[in-house]
Amino acid sequence: MNWEHAKKEYLHYLKLERGLSDNSIKNYILDIEKLMRFLNDHQLKDAPTTIDKSTVQQFVYETAKVLNPRSQARIISGLKSFFNYLVFEDYRTDNPLDLIESPKIGRKLPDTLSENEINQLIAAIDLSKPEGERNRAMLETLYGCGLRVSELIGIKLSDLYFEEDFIKVTGKGDKQRFVPISPINKKYITIYRSEIRVHLNIQDDFKDILFLNRRGKQLTRAMIFTIVKNLAEKIGLKKTISPHTFRHSFATHLLENGADLRAIQQMLGHESITTTEVYMHVDRSHLASVMEKFHPRK
Repeated sequence: MNWEHAKKEYLHYLKLERGLSDNSIKNYILDIEKLMRFLNDHQLKDAPTTIDKSTVQQFVYETAKVLNPRSQARIISGLKSFFNYLVFEDYRTDNPLDLIESPKIGRKLPDTLSENEINQLIAAIDLSKPEGERNRAMLETLYGCGLRVSELIGIKLSDLYFEEDFIKVTGKGDKQRFVPISPINKKYITIYRSEIRVHLNIQDDFKDILFLNRRGKQLTRAMIFTIVKNLAEKIGLKKTISPHTFRHSFATHLLENGADLRAIQQMLGHESITTTEVYMHVDRSHLASVMEKFHPRK
């Protein structure tokens, strides 16, 4: 088995059996390709089924020189998964990364925006341009529903259940969840649909996609990043933010205002409550208020 063959089979496994998103699959494949480049650069002939621990250790050592600990840990994790797959399929009897430890990294707390900063960003949108109404509706949805950027650009008209005050969201691994949507969020989506989207020359493949570009096609992740970056520069925001910052802010503000952690977990689409618990560390004052309100010995 050569590397291209192994990579192709692994890609099918990630997509069909694990049901991962295209972005997750891309990252897993990139990890394998980095190892392949290392072997090629060093003129090593190791195959996926024969490469040993010492060669992998050398690769990890060299990546440590140019990557931060978090990126290095992700590559080690990705390659462990790849070789576990080869063991599972009986291509190998061992995983060469089993005894290789990832670097210790602290849990990074998510960056957040204050409610005032979010209001400033949305207020900075130029509504005199057609895309202004779209951008306002998108940012209100990012923040109001706590979506990932990939979830935002994938929303369909058929996912809108406005009478029930929910939208259907397709998250990682094509898992679907229903998220509540506020009256103000529904208002801005409705304005965009009735005043802007209805006048677009929409391509057949995108008839059901909610947010579109001027050519009637689906927006890209990069375009959402650009919109957020330009608005941050416009208001002179010093923080480095991305579309994901709105999702972090959604969860943090809900928690600060007394929302239940498990409810936040469901709305964010986290499989494990442990992932959601990171927001407990963003504002520790919330813990004190919970203690004061609910403890019998207050």
